[in-house]
Amino acid sequence: MITFIISAVFILGYISIAFEHPLKLNKAASALITGVLCWTILILQSTSPDLVNKQLLHHLGDIASILFFLLGAMTIVELIDSHNGFEVIVRRISTTSKQ
Repeated sequence: MITFIISAVFILGYISIAFEHPLKLNKAASALITGVLCWTILILQSTSPDLVNKQLLHHLGDIASILFFLLGAMTIVELIDSHNGFEVIVRRISTTSKQ
């Protein structure tokens, strides 16, 4: 039963992400709400909340490492872009002849 409920919440969340524009919903907000609802349902229905808490912390650690990597990569890209670093690369790979 709990698998069905979590699956239903996930499918509704996925549909809300897919129909972001017609529903006028932010896909990041839909994804966060879907994730929070799934974990909340799992914790409330679990017979061992400590085990679910341990699993949640493990997954949050994985997600945090990805987010920290992306923040660092985005910072580097923004720094390169603010100093027109990509224009140098574009000029080097752009061809001047049609041969």
